[in-house]
Amino acid sequence: MIVDCAIYRDGHRTEGPEDLSDALDGARAAGGFVWIGLHAPSEDEFELVTKEFGLHPLAVEDALKAHQRPKLEVYDDSLFVVLKPVVYEPESDAVSTGEVMLFLGDAFVVTVRHGVGSPLKTVRDRLEKEPRLLDKGPTAVLYAVADAVVDHYLEVATELGTDLEELEAEVFSPDGGGSRDTASRIYTFKRQILEFRRATVPLTMPLTRLAGVESYGATVPFVNDRARPFFRDVNDHLARVNESVEGLDRLVSDVLSAHLAQMSVRQNDDMRKISAWAAMAAIPTMIAGIYGMNFEHMPELHWVWSYPAVIALMGALEVLLYQTFKRRGWL
Repeated sequence: MIVDCAIYRDGHRTEGPEDLSDALDGARAAGGFVWIGLHAPSEDEFELVTKEFGLHPLAVEDALKAHQRPKLEVYDDSLFVVLKPVVYEPESDAVSTGEVMLFLGDAFVVTVRHGVGSPLKTVRDRLEKEPRLLDKGPTAVLYAVADAVVDHYLEVATELGTDLEELEAEVFSPDGGGSRDTASRIYTFKRQILEFRRATVPLTMPLTRLAGVESYGATVPFVNDRARPFFRDVNDHLARVNESVEGLDRLVSDVLSAHLAQMSVRQNDDMRKISAWAAMAAIPTMIAGIYGMNFEHMPELHWVWSYPAVIALMGALEVLLYQTFKRRGWL
């Protein structure tokens, strides 16, 4: 459905016409641009927008079906950009993603959002308070949305870093690392990092093209060349995010390896203790087994002090073994 529709002229908002077919003509006549915002539109709802703005059918299909990677596509009459906002849910320590698609033309911006975490409402409100920026046209909308999405990435990366510190403290605590669900929590956290990377890493290429750096120095249609420094700034922030995500991924892998190593050490300690107690139990079992064979010619069976002597021998051997194992740290 259409969430908002307005024409912007000289950086100021004027309400869009009731008939969508007049919106683009009105924006061009006024020397401004029209910004239409939609939320999870159906095919029928989007058909009129497609017809009036001449959107490419492949881009329309992507916008309707969603589940796209961040990307930038250039078509004859428009520019198509996909961003994936990320939301951190502190109650469940989970990361969820949404999608924001932008169609840019010479005098229009069409934004389509799916899922959660959309910054569009905040971005529109902020831009309407900054007429000088909004006067730059559709490019200003693209920059503001990308900047808001990437800045929120930094916040999510900070939250995930805090969670990882708590997980590390649990793993390396004297007793916490041995809990049964620790490995499951680490693996779940690693999946959150993977979900985060799916949103941040593919965005590098589109922002690099918009910033015009390295081999992507060609002009991107429908984007003002003077906006390149702003997109370079956003790209720098994204680079910081990707470095943080990569570091988190390495650390959580190291934490998982450390946890598994601790579990292996604990199991070895347990096996050594079990072996030590088994060895201590084997001594009296062996002696009792020998004297339980009931052979006729065993002179010790007829000695007066045989029983206390054997008991004393078993006790002395048990004490000797216990001291030996204790000194070596097996008990």
